[in-house]
This record gives sequence, C-alpha cells and structure tokens, in this order.
Amino acid sequence: MDFKKTALGIEFGSTRIKAVLIDENQSPVASGGYEWENKLEDGIWTYSMEDVHKGAQECFASLRNDVKEQFGVELSEVGSIGISGMMHGYLPFDKDGRQLAKFRTWRNTVTGEAAEKLTEYLNFNIPQRWSVAHLYQEYLNGENYIENIDFMTTLAGYIHWKLSGEKVMGVGEASGMFPIDSDNCDYDENMVAKFHELTGINIRDIFPKVLSAGEEAGYLTEEGARFLDPTGVLKAGIPLCPCEGDAGTGMVATNSVRVYTGNVSAGTSDFAMIVVDHQLGVYREVDMVTTPDGASVAMVHCNNCTTDINAWVNLFDEFGKLMGFEVDKGTLFTKLFESALKADYDAGGLISFNYYSGEGVTDFDEGRPLFVRRADAKFNLPNVMRMHLMSAMATLKIGMDLLIDNENVRIDKLYGHGGFFKTPEVGQRILSAAIGSPVTVMETAGEGGAYGVALLAGYLIWKTDGESLPDYLDNRVFAGSEGSTVLADKDEIDAYSAFIDSYIKAIPLERSAIENV
Repeated sequence: MDFKKTALGIEFGSTRIKAVLIDENQSPVASGGYEWENKLEDGIWTYSMEDVHKGAQECFASLRNDVKEQFGVELSEVGSIGISGMMHGYLPFDKDGRQLAKFRTWRNTVTGEAAEKLTEYLNFNIPQRWSVAHLYQEYLNGENYIENIDFMTTLAGYIHWKLSGEKVMGVGEASGMFPIDSDNCDYDENMVAKFHELTGINIRDIFPKVLSAGEEAGYLTEEGARFLDPTGVLKAGIPLCPCEGDAGTGMVATNSVRVYTGNVSAGTSDFAMIVVDHQLGVYREVDMVTTPDGASVAMVHCNNCTTDINAWVNLFDEFGKLMGFEVDKGTLFTKLFESALKADYDAGGLISFNYYSGEGVTDFDEGRPLFVRRADAKFNLPNVMRMHLMSAMATLKIGMDLLIDNENVRIDKLYGHGGFFKTPEVGQRILSAAIGSPVTVMETAGEGGAYGVALLAGYLIWKTDGESLPDYLDNRVFAGSEGSTVLADKDEIDAYSAFIDSYIKAIPLERSAIENV
C-alpha cells in the first residue's frame, strides 16, 4: 500500500484520543487510540500538557502498531494530516512559548460575568465556554499575566502549532473562539474593534489566523515529527489541513455541511449543528458558529449527555460482579439501551437531571446528578433507562425548540453520531421523539471526528480546482453510502413533550440540590 496516498486524522476527544487513517477511497484502513479523562483541579476542568503530549504520542504509536500488524511496514509518511480537538477552551502563551494559565476545557462554567457582559456589548451570544469569554473573565479578574499573552489558542490549535509551527486554525474552530463573519471567513471586524475598545486587546494580535477548509496550513516540521513520533520513523514535510474542532469534524463525518442539513453529536457532551440560511436572533441557548468552509451554523451545545448514563451502567456492572457473573461492558450497554424500547414512552413518570457540570442551556454554573420520582411512578428497569436517555437529550430539545418554533429553521436531513447512537435504533428513536423529525445514522458515524478531520486532510490534497467541500463530500465520500433512518411515532413525540414539561417544572429541584448538597 502506498501510504503517500493516505490522509491521517487525529482527534483529541473528551475521553479518548483517536487516530484514523483513510485511503483514496475515503475508507478507514487503520486506527489507533488512547484513553484519558479530564480532571477537576482547583475548580477548573483541565488536562495537563503532560497528558496531552503523552496522549498524542501513545495514540500515534497505537496507529503505527495497527499499520505494522496489517501491512508489515513501519508508518513513516502519509499524504496529509489533520488535527481536531474539543472545541473552545483556553490556552494562553507568552512570547517564549510558556503556558501562562491552566488549560480550561469547554466544560468550565466560570465565566458567567464575562459571557453576560460580552453578549450584551456585542449583541451576539457569547457562551461561557468560548475562548474570548475566558480571556475577558481573566481581564475582569485583573490577572496580571494578560498583558504577557503573545498567543492564545485551543487544544486543536496547540497541537497544530506543535506539529507545524503555524499559529492558524480552521474557521469552524475559530468560530468557537470569537464571532466570525461568514462572508469573509474571518473574525468579525466590527466586533474585533469593539473588543479592542473595551479591553485594549487586539484579538488579531494573539488569536490564530483563520483559514477555510482546503487551504494549506503548514507542513510537519522535524520538531513536530519527533513530538508525534519520538521513535524517529515519521518523516517531516507532510502537509497539514487547517485544524478543526469536534463540532466541525462531526459535521464533515456526517455529511452535514450543506444548508438545511444538521447533525447531533452525543457523547460526554451533546450538541446540534444546523446549517442555516438566515441570520437568527440572539439567544443565550444558541451559538452562531460555522462549518469548516465558513457557512453559518446554529449550534445548541449541552455540557452533559452520557456521563450519568455511564455511571448507572457501571452500577449495574458492579451488581453483576457481586452476584458472581461478569458481562462484557459493550454487551451490557447494548442490553440496557435496548430495554428502553420496552419502556413507557414517558418513562413512567421518572425524572432525572444528568448535570455532572454546569449547563448553559438551563443556566446552571454547576451541577448535581439528580434522580427523582413520585411514589406512584412506574419504577422499573426499562423506564429507568428510558428516563436517562430522555434526560440526556432534554436540554438539547429545549434549545432546538427555540430554533424550530421561534426561528423557523429548516432541517431537511439530521444525522446522529457518537456513543449515544452506537446501539442501533435506540438513541435515534429518543432523539427523533425529542425533535419530532427523522434521524439518520451513517455506517461511518462510529468513526466520529477523527474520521471527519481525516476527510478534511484528504480534501486538502485530493480536491479538484473549485470543488467545494459540500460537493466533495456528496460526490466523492458519501455517494451511495448507506445509513439507517428512524422516525418516532406521534405517541412517542407527544410523550417526550410531556416529559419536557415535567422536566422544566422540576428545574427548581436541581437548583435546590446544588444549594444544599
């Protein structure tokens, strides 16, 4: 196999770093992975840079081993490389490349004052997790290091910088740092000026340069090659595509970058990305970001999705071991998810809040996982599982209802990807009940963002002159690809609406739990 005719994507996800290598047919031919987890340190959700470096190298080593086992060769070169990571975040450096503050992930909700003031000042929703909200909050806090910031980026931008020496990023990732003018595929100049007037900080001086999908974003340097592969086998000189966030790579992986398409990514967090054709009003629950080629996207982002489900599955796993038998964890997830299809459509009157951390859509700066039921609720295993699945989509539904009911956002196709959809039909049916529309899962959805950024790396080197990203994906990647589509019936949709009504009424219980527990 000619590995010069491959494209490599590496994504730094919340719980796993994954690498996917694709061939000219856009098919995965090898993969690698590394498990990791964020930590809550001094009130900040973070990963250490030591973990970031180790994770990058271990993930690539895993990929290299897969290539050697399959093809009997050492992986020394590929055609192109793309990097993706958790969108947003805060990573400031001085002119000597020294990190000035602890890395903050998207999960942090410590910038409420900054987000509120910026949203009002710019007349544009600035969520707490956005990079500029973290920067402004530090400015408001009077942190002395602010004046020493020479470069500020995200996790994907940092890795791209380490590999290429280039301080650049894709427009989709940049749209989670600062508002973007989609007509110019660059930071909104009027808002840049207003932020400079407010703080004296010119974000163009310290933020990455914005690039669109298909543009050259540098080459793997000798230092970058040794960073990724300390064994010295990987060669320098490989071109890199603009790095992207997990939102953008999720859109690519599900072929939802064209107007009126959308996708829902559901794992540790969940978010919906709908490509829109008109400017929307300002909503605290809705971010305006972009596709990797700059089209406007309405994004509903929820901090909490599957973490609470995982905790309950682990509890059932412990019970099994206590009783003297062990079940494969994947089988356990599948069986428990499938049991939800046998539940009452309204989960028997059970309610839960899956808030391990704060939740912007419902205006929580922190969370407490909470399960509550009336004495007459139907408390059984299928209902418990359906309750958790419906809870995982609850805040997403609240935000999506704003788009559909208030803004008449048109959605022709909606795709799902991520661990929530791994068990056939179940996650799709719950999401379909939540939004009242059919949901499709592609065969490649399990590859996730690493596959998406591998496709962007492939687009860099394999596109023809003038070939747009939507056309490239339609004609050369997903033509003839199969997927399964599920549409919930009317009774399920009505039951979910009733569940949400009860959920919203119970929100004061979650606030009380935070205040008292």
